[in-house]
Amino acid sequence: MTSSLLDTLNTHSAKSVADTLIAHSEHKENIFTELLHHVKDSHVIDYPFGHFQLPQFPPIHIFGLQIDLSITKHVFFLWLAAFFVFILTVYAARKNSKAKVPKGVGNLVEVFIQFVRDEIVIPNMGKDGVRYLSYLLTTFFFILIMNLIGLVPYGATATSNVSVTAGLAIIAFIMIQVAAIKKHGVGSYLAHLTGGVHWMLWPIMIPIEILGLFTKPFALCIRLFANMTGGHIVILSLIGLIFVFKTVWIAPIPIAFTIGINLLELFVAFLQAYIFTMLTSLFMGLGMQESNHSSQESHH
Repeated sequence: MTSSLLDTLNTHSAKSVADTLIAHSEHKENIFTELLHHVKDSHVIDYPFGHFQLPQFPPIHIFGLQIDLSITKHVFFLWLAAFFVFILTVYAARKNSKAKVPKGVGNLVEVFIQFVRDEIVIPNMGKDGVRYLSYLLTTFFFILIMNLIGLVPYGATATSNVSVTAGLAIIAFIMIQVAAIKKHGVGSYLAHLTGGVHWMLWPIMIPIEILGLFTKPFALCIRLFANMTGGHIVILSLIGLIFVFKTVWIAPIPIAFTIGINLLELFVAFLQAYIFTMLTSLFMGLGMQESNHSSQESHH
């Protein structure tokens, strides 16, 4: 913390966390921004002895929309997570292909694969869902590693960016519809939008069913984003108590709780990867069943 920031904190009364964590100048970052370095996206990657400026590109304009394709911190760590997933799975596959009994990393990866297959995919989608196992495994490992990278010092949690979770939700939305169409065909898929009710109720049911198609991925997006952001907000609030009371004597209490929240976030990293994968497979399974069920009701 710079001396100018300390002077500012000493001259302003601590009315609230928001009043205390304010910018001390127009050109320097405030405490709130510094404490939210895991959540806040930027074009700078910090490391122990400095920082690295990511390349920026001029925005492009398409149909009146300005699109910035510059690489940000969250994009960088998203790519890093994808690279780790690729290395981890390829390494485990090669190790397991040479050993009759998986050991080490290969055994660990196989445990997760069997868990996703036996406890998530088959119960929610049946044996027909095994064909989508590769997608669901990729989703699980990708989200898990992004969450874990955010717990590493100087790392960033890409899943605390709503654009990242929205991208994952859009892919999930496409896969949900593809699974239903491949299972029952386009005709049955469109028939399920009627809800299986009398044709006079179609003007009511069809908009509701269409809205339901989008509420599922929207829930996936917001659930992952909110849960991964919430831990950082709690840590911010705890550390902010030090600046509210303006004394180091209270610091051990917030720091102790912060360590506890960090340990909890380690559990949440696995939990949210599981929940996103489980709900995606559940929605895919429902689509594979509802199309056929609604088609039969319409026929009757």
